[in-house]
Amino acid sequence: MSLPTDVSDDFREKYIDLASPRLGAEVTYATDDFFADKSRLIDPAEPVFIADKYDDNGKWMDGWESRRKRGEGYDFCVVRLGLPGIIRGVDIDTSHFTGNYPPAASIDACLVDGEPDDTTVWTEILPSVSLKGDSHHLHAISNAATWSHLRLNIYPDGGVARLRVYGEVQCHWARRDPDEIIDLAALVNGGRGIAASDQHYGSPSQILAPGRGVNMGDGWETRRRREPGNDWALIALGHPGAVSKIEVDTAHFKGNYPDRCSIQGALVTGGTEQSLVTQSMFWKTLLPEQKLSMDAIHHFEAEVQSIGPISHVRINIIPDGGISRLRLFGRIAR
Repeated sequence: MSLPTDVSDDFREKYIDLASPRLGAEVTYATDDFFADKSRLIDPAEPVFIADKYDDNGKWMDGWESRRKRGEGYDFCVVRLGLPGIIRGVDIDTSHFTGNYPPAASIDACLVDGEPDDTTVWTEILPSVSLKGDSHHLHAISNAATWSHLRLNIYPDGGVARLRVYGEVQCHWARRDPDEIIDLAALVNGGRGIAASDQHYGSPSQILAPGRGVNMGDGWETRRRREPGNDWALIALGHPGAVSKIEVDTAHFKGNYPDRCSIQGALVTGGTEQSLVTQSMFWKTLLPEQKLSMDAIHHFEAEVQSIGPISHVRINIIPDGGISRLRLFGRIAR
């Protein structure tokens, strides 16, 4: 079903884009990409329109666009997700495609090792839906299976600017060494931001992304606080575990980094994500309040409190500001 704007924002804030190239996603095949290369379909940047830009095949468009079909059938492309996961919603974005967008689309999914072939069994997760030009089309996905690839079908041809695939990473935890020290909060291990006091300049899930932040926009930053208190974010770990080392990175945040931070944690066994907001105020202290500095990685090990296995953390930034990355290293709990 199509979702209203406020719910669309909720999807973007609660889930990660499994089709992000940063996670390793790639458009591996397209029946036709004559007018616009298939790789642009999952470009993390917002699509742009350049009025006077043309190439050898015609008008340059920021997305994936096939030529006009003069026979039966339809076009499609295959997207390998960065990591296998449960898909909660998709956004088929036709921004800037006005006279050349497809009037309808559907999405199939599969779970395979390697790449799909002629023997692959595809499952429809989004039945055919109508599209409009220069618009976002965000649809909830009810199938809660784990998928590795998507097939975007467009009827019969045309252009799509972006495909966003919002979901949760699924890991094979039974195969992991329980003695291995891993980043329990990393996106690649299934960690995700689930709530925050303020997300004016970015989602808390961004602080769990691989690598260091590329710029100040590649992190979580709150608006300037003009009232008492402090800002905070709730993070769900990919798997419950005991945290023994923490890194807080303020890369690129120089005039707007938090003065201090602290972290609380808990092993959550019930309730809803919304109910955790209130409960988190009373969680045990994992990292007591620590001073931060600009544009630096802060390592904490001796300061980390032993509170046993946890599944969620609340990072408090005092009073406000931005951080680029949060790493919570430890062993998974069996």
